[in-house]
Amino acid sequence: MHDPLTATEASATAALVERLANPDSLTNMCHMRWRGEPLPSDVEASRIINLCRRLLFPGFFGDGVVTRSNIHYHVGLALEELESILTPQVAAALCFAPGEDEASQSMTSILHRASEITQAFIESLPEMRQLLSTDVVATYRGDPAAISTEEVIFCYPGLRATCNHRVAHRLMELGVPLLPRMISEHAHRETGIDIHPGAKIGASFTIDHGTGVVVGATAIIGTNVKIYQGVTLGARSFDLDENNNPIKGIPRHPIIGDNVVIYSNTTLLGRITVGSGAVIGGNLWITEDVAPGEKLVQARPTNILRFKQ
Repeated sequence: MHDPLTATEASATAALVERLANPDSLTNMCHMRWRGEPLPSDVEASRIINLCRRLLFPGFFGDGVVTRSNIHYHVGLALEELESILTPQVAAALCFAPGEDEASQSMTSILHRASEITQAFIESLPEMRQLLSTDVVATYRGDPAAISTEEVIFCYPGLRATCNHRVAHRLMELGVPLLPRMISEHAHRETGIDIHPGAKIGASFTIDHGTGVVVGATAIIGTNVKIYQGVTLGARSFDLDENNNPIKGIPRHPIIGDNVVIYSNTTLLGRITVGSGAVIGGNLWITEDVAPGEKLVQARPTNILRFKQ
């Protein structure tokens, strides 16, 4: 049991509380709202992605044993739980939507809009599963170490990060702010793969190994693309406004065509285009367009010393 505070200690604590609770100290960091609007929850964002995984890959995630005879029960249960969590989290995120006037920010209107978004998201889950199935098959076929598609779903970090991205990207398409980034950061923490939810990624996408992969917000990736660990699809520079702040929303990341392979630790910067069928070797720095079917590799150094046993 703690000893009671002295008058001097209590006064110092009260002064510290006053300083930490001062809203003026938060103005440059947080757009605080004082009418009771909720903040999105990182814990609930994690529950959302786990429920989505349970629905997209029944039996692979979650505690229940899913069989043909009980799958309707498990799917129905997960759907009901997802809806109950997602709607308030979407509503909380919508409180931070930029450019909303005061009337549109009433919690009644926000909750109504959040419910509509949740329904639209849930209805898109079957198509999302179909898209993810192409990622699973492409990953299995592209890795001789994979013994089954089930192993890919259970074990491969690239597939988990892609699953998060498909969920986050759909929410962003539906106009949800903030929450998609929270979901993408869930994958970032879990796998070391950082994909912005704004990136557009086609079917049959494979991330091999995955650690250190970065895909920027305006990147566009075609169908049947494979990238290895450490690959960055980044921006080279930022256009600035009159106050020297970066201008938001300008396309600034690479466009990757179909059937492209990018090997480990290669960096592609700027709004460049990599043509379909190109193969880019490892440890390269690319800031110019790559032609369709072109193969880029590092020049072999001439000063390598080789010794025979």
